[in-house]
Amino acid sequence: MITFVLCLLALIAGYFLYGRFVERIFGPDDRKTPALTQTDGVDYIPLPTWKIFMIQFLNIAGLGPIFGAIMGAQFGTASYLWIVLGTIFAGAVHDFFSGTLSIRHSGESLPEIIGRYLGNHTKTVACLFTMVLMILVGAVFVSGPAELLAGMTPDYMDAFFWIVVIFIYYVLATLLPIDKIIGKIYPLFAAALLFMAVGILVMLFVKHPDLPEMWNGFGVKYEKNPIFPMMFISIACGAISGFHATQSPLMARCMTKEKHCRPVFYGAMITEGIVALIWAAAATCFFQENGIVDQLTGRAYSGAMVATQISKDWLGAVGGVLAILGIVAAPITSGDTALRSARLIAADFLHIEQRSIKKRLLICVPIFLLTIGVLIYSLSDAEGFKIIWRYFAWCNQTLSVFTLWAITVYLATEKRGAYYWVTFIPACFMTAVCCSYIFVAPEGFGLPGQYAWAVALAGVLISVGWFVVWQVRTKRQAVNKLKQ
Repeated sequence: MITFVLCLLALIAGYFLYGRFVERIFGPDDRKTPALTQTDGVDYIPLPTWKIFMIQFLNIAGLGPIFGAIMGAQFGTASYLWIVLGTIFAGAVHDFFSGTLSIRHSGESLPEIIGRYLGNHTKTVACLFTMVLMILVGAVFVSGPAELLAGMTPDYMDAFFWIVVIFIYYVLATLLPIDKIIGKIYPLFAAALLFMAVGILVMLFVKHPDLPEMWNGFGVKYEKNPIFPMMFISIACGAISGFHATQSPLMARCMTKEKHCRPVFYGAMITEGIVALIWAAAATCFFQENGIVDQLTGRAYSGAMVATQISKDWLGAVGGVLAILGIVAAPITSGDTALRSARLIAADFLHIEQRSIKKRLLICVPIFLLTIGVLIYSLSDAEGFKIIWRYFAWCNQTLSVFTLWAITVYLATEKRGAYYWVTFIPACFMTAVCCSYIFVAPEGFGLPGQYAWAVALAGVLISVGWFVVWQVRTKRQAVNKLKQ
């Protein structure tokens, strides 16, 4: 438990120390935000800061800090370290700058920001890549909560019934003004998710399990795959996630002051890291007591099975139901904002205003049809969902690479050259993770694990080489301008 407590305290300290340092690099001021200068009654709507925080937290949470942390716990105590270090030095910085840059550039969506700093060709690639990710999120975050709700309701309300209900909700949340549904119900859902996390945290101290300590090794490693790069893909939203950068611009269009960015963007990511750490510790305790295979069925425990069992056993009947509702709310509220983000990204790219419901439908209908197609494929068999989930996880982390390099270029050009390392180091690391994963993962090229480090090194060297060439070219252009 000592390692767990130290990691928990480190996350809290990270918000006040490193978060304040990152905020100073950005330099928030008193300029008017897009919510005040571009109010449109649909997406640009001023909201209270506390409500924006709750919405941002729920937007980025999804299943990642719960299911991802449970799967990550199978790698041992190493998962704790990645959650802490990844959240403080990579994920929270990534979320903070993707939100603040959106505010500084009239509420631009992520591909627009990436194109601004990495070029129009990269912008096009990022736009297509992001749209694919948003559709995958919309699809994979339907079946999980539908199955949980089906288990809590009468038989006639089966998983198919709840899939239809959830998708109808997706349509409404994507099309209606942000304050009509999202602004009203998200704070309640976020409260349920936080209640669940606090309840599990309290029970961890009550049960006081003999959790492995990092100075005694990484504990039992149940996962057969190597820690690098597999763990860093499994634990995405609980450490760093490219999906978050698509959500930050949604809230950037609702903020009334730049000084609120640290509590909203950096703070929401730290909160998610704490939730992930709690679930990683709870899952470690569960695996110690039960192993990773259900003795009755002979099947490996899924994230949903572990989360449901822990909630019921640790929080009692009422607390367990509330906790499960929190687990249900997290993916649903990430799926709907994923499709909303897809609408805004497509609208920005095609330069289609969104005040008119007809123009919103013009963009949304193809998005809804594609999402339904992916959903049908994912439900076709057990392997279908697994394949979609794995590609979602890799796309998710690869998008964070695009975002981190774009922020690095911003920091290197906007008279903040001395500080570009705050994203340069995470960008190099995530480049290594994503390059090596696609080569060694079963759903990728399936190469032997020993090739991972070589591929990772090659990916980093190419990226760093590109960055150095860009720096030299930029300095040469600046010198030539001065001479002229």
